Amino acid sequence: MDRDAVLAARLANQRLNGPAASGPVQVVGELLCVQAQDAPLARAMIALRCAGRVADVDGAVARGELVRTHVLRPTWHYVAAGDLRWLLALTSAKVESGMAARHRQLGLTGPRLDSALDVLVSRLTGRRFATRTEVGDALAGAGVLDRPDPLFGQQVGHVLLVGELRALVCSAPVEGVEHRYALVAEVLPASDPLSRDTALTELVGRFVAGHGPVAVGDLTRWARVTRGEARTALDRLGDRVARVVVDGEELWHVPDAALPATRPQPAWLLSVFDEAFLSYRGVPWPASGGNLLSSHPRRFAESSGGVVLHGLRDVGGWKRRRSDGGRIELDLDPGLPRAARQDVTAAVERLRAVFETSVPASTLGADLGGVR
Repeated sequence: MDRDAVLAARLANQRLNGPAASGPVQVVGELLCVQAQDAPLARAMIALRCAGRVADVDGAVARGELVRTHVLRPTWHYVAAGDLRWLLALTSAKVESGMAARHRQLGLTGPRLDSALDVLVSRLTGRRFATRTEVGDALAGAGVLDRPDPLFGQQVGHVLLVGELRALVCSAPVEGVEHRYALVAEVLPASDPLSRDTALTELVGRFVAGHGPVAVGDLTRWARVTRGEARTALDRLGDRVARVVVDGEELWHVPDAALPATRPQPAWLLSVFDEAFLSYRGVPWPASGGNLLSSHPRRFAESSGGVVLHGLRDVGGWKRRRSDGGRIELDLDPGLPRAARQDVTAAVERLRAVFETSVPASTLGADLGGVR
């Protein structure tokens, strides 16, 4: 297996070039968690993998089949409802302890944090779903937080974050675009706890199967587990996983889970946070010679856009202008051949199709020049 074979296998195993998944829940279940601080694009990336639409993902969230919450790391993810409890039990203690200094800065420690969580639970009890603003109103009304405090907004956000990490709250199963919170105990199915060894082996096995071939460093960035824990889990998985060395990097995959490239496409527009792009430190996507965006420091801090892949190379970036009818602007390697640019145009069409299909094709707005 060489570099290009690794990159192609990742696209197939993540159901981009591979067989379409049966629906959003299968996509998220196979990937285990899908990074989702840019929620609209995260839903689009899920839809691409099941040949569906963003509306299909919205429906899965509204039915409570998928949950958007903080898990694995201090950032948003979509996760299948049945997986949330054991993932939180496995990873949350390290995530929360890593934020202790920040919580001291915010004054969210000891009895004050406990009181804030009590107010949060009380506000949501009885399936009284609430927005972040409404939770802030409850915390201020109870006198736990002081609204004039310049840190008030951040304090509310971190109370909710801790509530999510402790499996108290998660996203509510409701229609609509505004995020609402619910009590985990009221909206998620009960499940038997897993031992730490069992949970760790489950996490590593599913990460390797859904994202492979991957390096151990990819896994330790993706979830709060140590290299030692990852190695131990790989040992437990035994001959279910296989090791390859590519460009001097040790990679792991699950041969029995490998998917064929039944939907090959030369070009993809992926979110900068997409699991097929952001996940890999070991054998990452190589940039084309004229792509000046590949190492730009702002790239991984921006939303509503991402990376353009063509021929297994990172050839530029894109941005979706929601205020302009969903217009997609491209900033491509100036040396990209005309035929490759046509492939990218087709990728724009595919991405646009997962959003509002009523938008006329004439408004696609694919600008193949150097739009900055």
